[in-house]
Amino acid sequence: MNIALIAHDAKKELMVQFCIAYCGILSRHTLCATGTTGKAVREATGLKVNCFLPGSAGGGEQISARIGYGEIDLLLFFRDPLTPKPSEPKDNDILRMCDMHIVPVATNIATAEVLIHGLERGDLDWRNVMVKK
Repeated sequence: MNIALIAHDAKKELMVQFCIAYCGILSRHTLCATGTTGKAVREATGLKVNCFLPGSAGGGEQISARIGYGEIDLLLFFRDPLTPKPSEPKDNDILRMCDMHIVPVATNIATAEVLIHGLERGDLDWRNVMVKK
């Protein structure tokens, strides 16, 4: 599966800790991320992460485009709900793309854990049959 990682600044360390905890599962999949998040995850875990531009420079839009082309199977997007962001409309566009293209998405660690355990059990294998072109 192709998994995309995005984390707002206040959630980057949480994303790193999540990836450390689930490194074994994540290592069996293809990872991509916005630039700063991907670099932090790669350095902390040794996982191979394809890094796009930083979110502020268009990395989110690059991931959104890949969702549109059916190249992303799962999005982990750790959002900071407490701090207003100028990027909020773009963030909503990414979530809209996930809804349009039936991409499971987690916006917090609780949902991310549910999805990662489902991924491990094979609960997301339907994406290989229903969504892949």
